[in-house]
Amino acid sequence: MKKYILPVRQADRNIYDFIKNGQKKVETRIAGPKYENIKDGDIIIFKCGQDKFERIVKNVCKFKSVDKMLKVYNPQDINPNIDNIKDLKLMYDSFSGYKEKIKKYGIIAFKLSK
Repeated sequence: MKKYILPVRQADRNIYDFIKNGQKKVETRIAGPKYENIKDGDIIIFKCGQDKFERIVKNVCKFKSVDKMLKVYNPQDINPNIDNIKDLKLMYDSFSGYKEKIKKYGIIAFKLSK
């Protein structure tokens, strides 16, 4: 079991809070070298500013695309503010460089403990 720090931007404090209170059940990131070694049972330390907390990774899945990921996970599990596939895909497209990085590396989803 290893520990990994996943930073959350202060601008995304609401997402940090969703993870902390258990509403956000799945954290996603680009499946590049930075996150590809995280395994089931590892601990993720979520950090936003000076605040931090830990969650255990229950399951890790890597997907070639957001579409493939959405066959496994509901949009609300990834972002509780979003209730449909179209808006979740628009969210990913709004992140600078994400579309290209997902094509290159895929996307990784971490199902989290409460």
